[in-house]
Amino acid sequence: MMTRRLAILPFLLAPLALGGCGSLNFWDGDSDRLRPRGASYADMEPEAVYAAGLEALRAERYAQAIEMFDAVERDHPYSTWATNARLMSGYAEYSRNRYTEALGQLERFIQLHPAHRDIAYAYYLRALCYYEQIADAERDQQGTETAMAALQEVVNRFPNSSYARDARLKIDLARDHLAGKEMNIGRFYQNRKLYSAAIGRFRRVVESYQTTNHTPEALHRLTEIYLALGLTEEARKTASVLGHNYPGNPWYQDSYALLVEGAPRAESIGRPGLLQRAVDTIF
Repeated sequence: MMTRRLAILPFLLAPLALGGCGSLNFWDGDSDRLRPRGASYADMEPEAVYAAGLEALRAERYAQAIEMFDAVERDHPYSTWATNARLMSGYAEYSRNRYTEALGQLERFIQLHPAHRDIAYAYYLRALCYYEQIADAERDQQGTETAMAALQEVVNRFPNSSYARDARLKIDLARDHLAGKEMNIGRFYQNRKLYSAAIGRFRRVVESYQTTNHTPEALHRLTEIYLALGLTEEARKTASVLGHNYPGNPWYQDSYALLVEGAPRAESIGRPGLLQRAVDTIF
């Protein structure tokens, strides 16, 4: 995902503060001159190995970059370069979608260096590792909840940072994802006339995810179910809430049509049709 990478690369491409360029005589920038995989880098200066790792990272040679960063940590564990290498290793693992490995590196970095100047970035990257896995979640939404908690921690700890601004946006998207799953399950139950279970799902959307764009449909579905159960007064109250909060919404027009004989239904444009609703029930 190139967009995701570009959002983070400027941080990585910042110039290295190497102190003195003489130490780089161990490596001239030519990756072909680097040691074979698994070879020792102990005789190289840590900043030279670290610079080689960044060069590999820029070229998207992630395995090679990780080897360089690991060598810095292994051979020069008490240098400032080792601290930076751990964070960069976490980013390299994230870049090749190895989230478990990335989280291991980032958790260690956070625990060992809580006052580091780039600690906000570490928390943000940790949250992204969870967030990137949301799309893989099907029935179990624990992954989404975990991602939201990690993103919220970024917001709480670093509220004025650019990372917090992006985290807030991703929290909203994650909440919409959770609400969408609730809607899919609610429709599944409603189509099978399991009204009590469906009501629970739609009510949860209204009560817990009321800022998402699924709320109008959830209120309409509740109106449909109450009418199917003969609870006309409950249906009217629910439709009233829908009309008060979303007066021009097509879902309100549909609810109104259910309660007022002769009232027209809304156009179906922009809303899931019967076929799409059937597909959505497969969760």
